[in-house]
Amino acid sequence: MATFINEPSHTFNEYLLIPGYSSSECIPANVSLKTPLVKYKKGEKPAIMMNIPMVSAIMQSVSGDRLAVALATEGGVAFIYGSQTIEDEAAMVRRAKNYKAGFVVSDSNITPDATLADVVALKEKTGHSTIAVTDDGTATGKLLGIVTSRDYRVSRMDFSTKVSEFMTPFSKLVWAEEGTTLKTANDIIWDNKLNSLPIVDKEGNLCYMVFRKDYDMHKQNPNELLDADKRYVVGAGINTRDYAQRVPALVEAGADVLCIDSSEGFSEWQKLTIAWIRERYGDTVKVGAGNVVDAKGFRFLAECGADFVKVGIGGGSICITRETKGIGRGQATALIDVCAERDRYFEETGIYVPVCSDGGIVHDHHITLSLAMGADFVMLGRYFARFDESPSTRVSIGGTYYKEYWGEGSARARNWQRYDLGGDKKLSFEEGVDSYVPYAGSLKDNVAVTLAKVRSTMCNCGALTIPELQEKAVLTLVSATSIVEGGAHDVIQKDKNTVIK
Repeated sequence: MATFINEPSHTFNEYLLIPGYSSSECIPANVSLKTPLVKYKKGEKPAIMMNIPMVSAIMQSVSGDRLAVALATEGGVAFIYGSQTIEDEAAMVRRAKNYKAGFVVSDSNITPDATLADVVALKEKTGHSTIAVTDDGTATGKLLGIVTSRDYRVSRMDFSTKVSEFMTPFSKLVWAEEGTTLKTANDIIWDNKLNSLPIVDKEGNLCYMVFRKDYDMHKQNPNELLDADKRYVVGAGINTRDYAQRVPALVEAGADVLCIDSSEGFSEWQKLTIAWIRERYGDTVKVGAGNVVDAKGFRFLAECGADFVKVGIGGGSICITRETKGIGRGQATALIDVCAERDRYFEETGIYVPVCSDGGIVHDHHITLSLAMGADFVMLGRYFARFDESPSTRVSIGGTYYKEYWGEGSARARNWQRYDLGGDKKLSFEEGVDSYVPYAGSLKDNVAVTLAKVRSTMCNCGALTIPELQEKAVLTLVSATSIVEGGAHDVIQKDKNTVIK
């Protein structure tokens, strides 16, 4: 007979934190969310410490180079998706690593032969009102002009009007040459009362855009996660099939940390992948592994040499692995089990292997619960897919904006490598769905609110650091009735837009 675990596995929603004593020093401003990303030996410092405990999922609809820059700006790490060609993934990594704070590669570009209808459609897709007009419609084409919301009025113009008829032509633009420092560029912006400044090379090709709003943002980002050369820290996903070709390309592109993207990591395939990396690069290339849901899985990957271990199978909002294959475990129970083994492994070996909780995060407070249960950081997909910086398209449905969001195991992504069991190179059946998530605006604004909640809850528990939270936290299981009690109930809620006179 099979081995039976008679205790039910639980989700985050079934737990609450019991408040602890809070001293007068325990205020959100004093809370540090620094956490290790990769393993380290007792008494030593980890090679990479994050300033916030958040990384983005290795997914087509989540982690591109724009999100990598935005998340590193806030102190976390994005893992650029690996279900693309090696060349394309390396190019994304390279763009993120070469990104100069304040110098933005334009992602809203159009040709002069395009129409007002195209401008409106592009603005709706990207959310950006400043559009570069180049000869070939690319971010590096010859700059012919700029279109902003001041150049047209939808209510008074024909949608077939050519861009060339209403754009601000290059001859009337204030611009700067390639090589201009950020300080000088900002001085030009302020002196000329501009919202943006194009940076062009000697041939007149567009290189970057510098925006007025980015000046303030740069000053407001003390948590930026940078490498030794003051470039953003960037992660990248790999698989257990083409690692011999993909890993060297990503390392050459500058990736700071890699992660094996797999739905189930307790396998010889991951052991072989990690062994290949260690044989050729030693410990200089950092690589996470997973996913696992129990102590045995963690111990296996830790002994294989993983720099961190991901926990979670089937808990993602777009994942249907549990439905299709009947494998997985409640995320909270899996995390508690793995983190206990992580601590035992540390006691035995003196090597601390960080644990990443991947999946099952529905509400912001679930992040705090996962940290209290032992996670060093969380990996989020749906959360980041909602933002401007994710690679997916923003669409309007019934007057409400959404972002497209699809699983790596969906027919759309067809990421067979993630579910590879050594068979044919194909996705035999779906383990993910194609969906929409409510559009939520910028990453920066949303992450700030989420982390404010985390810091506040930590103070309620009397903790100023994540290790202190894990030491002091007291968790209680709650009943189904208690979960209902925890939300608004027995009242008629007012419409938030209602004005009471």
